[in-house]
Amino acid sequence: MKRFIALTGAFALSAACSAAPQGTALAASGKSSDASPAPAAAAAPAIAAGEAAYREVTLPAGTVLPVDLLTSVGSDISRVEQPIEGRLRSAVRANGVEALPAGTMVSGHVTSAQRPGKVKGRGLVAFRFTRVDTPGEGVSRMSTAQISRMAPATKEKDALKIVAPAAAGAVIGRIAGGKDGAAKGAVIGGAAGTGYVLSTRGKEVRVGKGANLSVKLTAPLTVRVPVRS
Repeated sequence: MKRFIALTGAFALSAACSAAPQGTALAASGKSSDASPAPAAAAAPAIAAGEAAYREVTLPAGTVLPVDLLTSVGSDISRVEQPIEGRLRSAVRANGVEALPAGTMVSGHVTSAQRPGKVKGRGLVAFRFTRVDTPGEGVSRMSTAQISRMAPATKEKDALKIVAPAAAGAVIGRIAGGKDGAAKGAVIGGAAGTGYVLSTRGKEVRVGKGANLSVKLTAPLTVRVPVRS
């Protein structure tokens, strides 16, 4: 009986020793049968979805941007490199996709401002838009055609300012001294009219705030727009 009890205890001790290394190995490795997937693998689809939320749209060269001028410019009030701003009065689309919504801000600078001379020349102001506030990206550079405005010519009015005093002088001279007086009066009157024209500038030119402009792209403009489901 004692031998039977001893053999039973030895067998139980042997079984316990053989099971211990397996439990120790599992604990050391830190693995279990119901372990969950790594968090990084689950985050990957979310990143991909974020990248797919935007798409690139290109406006080709020659596209016209309808812009309302927000900065008044003029031959007598502007200087070269003076900043200017404008705003799109309607959306701009490419292949049916809205690339730039209405209200998008554009900016640029004055490229030329020339006052008219006293003898010749007309007032001139020119400017160009070079940046656009693209949705979600901040400011992007763009290339556009220069917009210029020149004052109308005043040759006919200048001629009238010279002829009218000459004619008046001739009338007065004829009354005072006959034919010789008429000739002298015409010369004197014409000289007075010429002097007046030479002492005054030609017309200035201005483009006021709110002016409707057509701004043409001279190079393609690519923007990123949100994809609408």
